[in-house]
Amino acid sequence: MNKFPIWKYLLILLIVSLGVVYSLPNIYAPDPAIQVSGSSASFAPTQATLDTVSKRLDELGIEHFGEELSEKNILVRLKNQDDQMRARREVEAALGENYVVAVNLAATTPEWLQNMGATPMSLGLDLAGGVHFLMEVDTPKVLKDTIDSLEQQLKREIRKNNLRGVTVRAGADGMRVTAKNEDLRETVYSLMRKEMTEVLLERFDENGVFGIKATLSEQFIREKEDYAVNQNLTTLRNRVNEIGVAEPLVQRQGRNRIVVQLPGIQDASDAKKILGKTANLEFRLEAGKGARLSQKEKFPFRNERDQAYFGGAELERQVLVYGKNVMSASATFDPQTSSPQVSITLDGDGATQMSRGTRSNIGRRMGVLFIEYKPVTRIIKDAEGNDITKVDMVAEKEVISLATIQAALGKNFVITGLDSPQEASELALLLRAGALAAPMTYVEERTIGPSLGAENIALGVKSVQIGLALVLIFMLVYYKVFGIFANVALAGNLILIVAVMSMLGATLTLPGIAGIVLTVGMAVDANVLIFSRIREELKNGMPIQSAIKSGYDRAFVTILDANLTTLIVAVILYAIGSGPVKGFAVTLSVGIMTSMFTAIMGTRALVNLSFGGRQLKKLWI
Repeated sequence: MNKFPIWKYLLILLIVSLGVVYSLPNIYAPDPAIQVSGSSASFAPTQATLDTVSKRLDELGIEHFGEELSEKNILVRLKNQDDQMRARREVEAALGENYVVAVNLAATTPEWLQNMGATPMSLGLDLAGGVHFLMEVDTPKVLKDTIDSLEQQLKREIRKNNLRGVTVRAGADGMRVTAKNEDLRETVYSLMRKEMTEVLLERFDENGVFGIKATLSEQFIREKEDYAVNQNLTTLRNRVNEIGVAEPLVQRQGRNRIVVQLPGIQDASDAKKILGKTANLEFRLEAGKGARLSQKEKFPFRNERDQAYFGGAELERQVLVYGKNVMSASATFDPQTSSPQVSITLDGDGATQMSRGTRSNIGRRMGVLFIEYKPVTRIIKDAEGNDITKVDMVAEKEVISLATIQAALGKNFVITGLDSPQEASELALLLRAGALAAPMTYVEERTIGPSLGAENIALGVKSVQIGLALVLIFMLVYYKVFGIFANVALAGNLILIVAVMSMLGATLTLPGIAGIVLTVGMAVDANVLIFSRIREELKNGMPIQSAIKSGYDRAFVTILDANLTTLIVAVILYAIGSGPVKGFAVTLSVGIMTSMFTAIMGTRALVNLSFGGRQLKKLWI
C-alpha cells in the first residue's frame, strides 16, 4: 500500500527537472543598458553610430561593454545602473533628434539555456520603469467625417438624377435635406432609403418647407467607433513593435481609449515621438481652374524640388480613397527608371471607389496627400491660474505625388515621386502600420523611473521571502516530518510557477508578485487538509498505511473544488480586468495549477518513498 509505480516517480522527476531548467534564466540578473534606434528608416544605426556612442561614453567615464549592432538598433551594456539615465541623456544629445535612445535591460542568460528556449520572465512597467499613456480616440471626428462623406454622396446622387430645388446641409449629428415641394421630397426620401441604409430618416414640415432629417443609427455609430479604436490600436501596436521597444503593452480601455505602456523609455517626449510617427494617405483629384474656394485646398509638396517647381498643389476637398483602405504597401523600384516607389494594394471598397473616381477623369491629375500626425505641446492655465501642459495631435499635410491618370485605376497601383529607397521603405511601413482612423489626444501620462522599478522588485522579493519563511516554520513545527514534505513541495511549486510563466512569455508585474505571495500561503492549504485528515483517521484507530491513503483520497475532492472555484475567479479577473489585475490573475492561475500538482502528487511521492509498504508503529505528524 502507498506505493507509486516507477513511471510516476520518473514523471514527477522529469517535470521538476524541466521546471528547474526553465526557471534558471531568472537567476541571471540582466545588465543595465541603453538602446539606440533610428527615428525613421532613413536613420538606421550603423557602425559609425556605434562608434559615436562608445566615444561619448568613454569621454564621460561611463564603463560599458558588450556592444551589439543589429539592423534595427544598437545595444550597449553598462557596468552600473546608476549611469543609465546620464548615459541616455548624453548619447541622445550626441546623436541628435534623428535617433531614439532608451534605457533597457539586456539579458545575460547562458547560451546553452537560450538554445533550449529558456528565457527569463519579462518585467512589467512597474518593475522595469518606463512611460504610461492613456490616449483617447477622437471618435466624434470619425462620425463627422462619415456624415460629410454621406453629404457628398447624396449631392452626387441628386446631381446624377437631375433633382433641382433640393438643399443638403450636414450637421453635428446628421443631415438636413429640404425640398421645394412634397413630391420632390418623396423622390429624395426613396433615393436615400435605397442608397443610405446606415441612416435613420424622418420627414418634417416647417413653414412650408418639406424636409428630411437623417441621423446615423446607434448600431452604425458603435460599429464606426469600434472600427476607429481597433484600427488605431493595431496602428500603435505595429508602430511600437517596428521601433523595437522591449515588451510594449498596447490595449483598449473602455469605449474610446487606449493604454500604451513602453518599458525602458524614460522620456515622455521620446515616447510621443514614437507614437506620433503615424501616417495616413488621401487620394484626391487636382482642382480644376474654375473650382470655387470652398471646393479646393492648397497643400505644399513633400519634396522641396517639386515645391519650387509647382509652387504647391490645389486639390479637391472631396477624397477619392482614404489610407484606411490600403491593405498592403511595399517599397519597390520602377523597372524602367530604377527610382524608388511604393506598391499599393487596396481593399474591396477602396478598389471600387478608386475605379469610380478615375475612370471618368482620365487625363486629369491625381494627388497623393501624405498626412502625418505630430504631437504639439502647449501651456494653458486652469481655473486657478496654474500652468497645465496640453498635448494636441496636429496633422501636417503634404503632397508626395501628383501624376496624370492614364487609365482607370483599380486594386493595385504605385506611388512615385520619392527621394530615396529609405523614404520608400518608411512610407510603406507607415502605410502598413499607420493608417489612423481618427486622431488621438493624451488624457494621462506617467513616467516610472528604473530606480523605483528596482525598489519595487526588492520589496516584492522580500515579501515572498518573509511569507515563505513563516509558512516553512509553521509547517515544520506543526506537522514535523510531514511538514518537511510540504516545504519541499512548496519550494518545487515556486520553481514551477517561475518556469511556467517564463515558458509562456508572461510579464511579471507588482500585482503579479502579490499573486505569488498569495499562492505561497494557498499552496500549503491542500497539505493542511490532507495532513489533518490523516490525523483524524489515526485518532479513530485506523492503521497508519490506511490512514495515509484515506487522507489523500478523501481530501482530494475538497481540494479540487476549492482550487477550481478560485481558478474560475482568476480567469474572470483576467477576462475583464485591466493591466494590473491581469498580472495578478496570471500568477494566481499558474500558482493554483502548479500547487495542485506539488501538494497532491509531490508530497504523496515523498510520503510513499519514506513510508510506503513499511510496518510503522508511529507516524510523526
